[in-house]
Amino acid sequence: MESSDEPEDSSRVLKTATTTLDIIDALKDLNGATLTEISDHLDISKGAAYNHLITLHENEFVVKKNDIYQLSPRFILLGEHARHEHLLYQFGKNELDELVEQTGEYAQLMTEEHGLAIVVYQSMGDKAIGSDYPVEMRRKPLHLHHTAAGKSILANLPNSRVDKIIEKYNLPKRTSKTITSQESLYNELEEVQERGYAYNKEEEVEGLRAVGAPIMGPDGSVLGALSLSGPKSRMDGDLFDEKIPDLVVNAADVIQVNINMQHNVGQL
Repeated sequence: MESSDEPEDSSRVLKTATTTLDIIDALKDLNGATLTEISDHLDISKGAAYNHLITLHENEFVVKKNDIYQLSPRFILLGEHARHEHLLYQFGKNELDELVEQTGEYAQLMTEEHGLAIVVYQSMGDKAIGSDYPVEMRRKPLHLHHTAAGKSILANLPNSRVDKIIEKYNLPKRTSKTITSQESLYNELEEVQERGYAYNKEEEVEGLRAVGAPIMGPDGSVLGALSLSGPKSRMDGDLFDEKIPDLVVNAADVIQVNINMQHNVGQL
């Protein structure tokens, strides 16, 4: 289902609430900060920053240690709640774990929100490489155009939605193989639609390849996608061209069927 980046009535957006959310984001990005650092980072007065910080502190969303404000563990509870309530996690976790057990590689479930990708769940096999890589992917939203799961999502969004995403975020370059041309991206998205899965050929990280497939919802909209990643030394030949795509598409299909069956049960 196509979503809008703009609220239905922007006149109702509260500036104070927006500033509070900006402070939360700043504390995340800065990994904790002093009052002065928050004020400078957001270009707001110290008085305004303090008022918001003390409100967050009183409500236990922020902790203060040696003049450093940090996000409290309460956000862990909120994040876990959101994760467990998400359909992709509920119906995809076990299937993703099975895929990783079969291959020994690294796999993830992604969804799109406001034009960026959010990792819903990750699973690492005994052959998976780069323990820091999955951690970083969980810490912030990702661009869609340079990942296999992201391209699987883009290929199943309306062109008007893809245009808006590109207009807002551009096509930043991650490696020498990242697609940075809108025309090239649209050509690839057509191929993804035709074959039912997407490739990431070192477009996000040098030496890393991946295969991704979309997961569609009961109404025909794209709920998200899953992908399986590994080093190009293993992701090569028939394995990369045939076997891995078959495994990934099959896993995505199983998740999709389980979600749709649950939806049908709910309609009875």
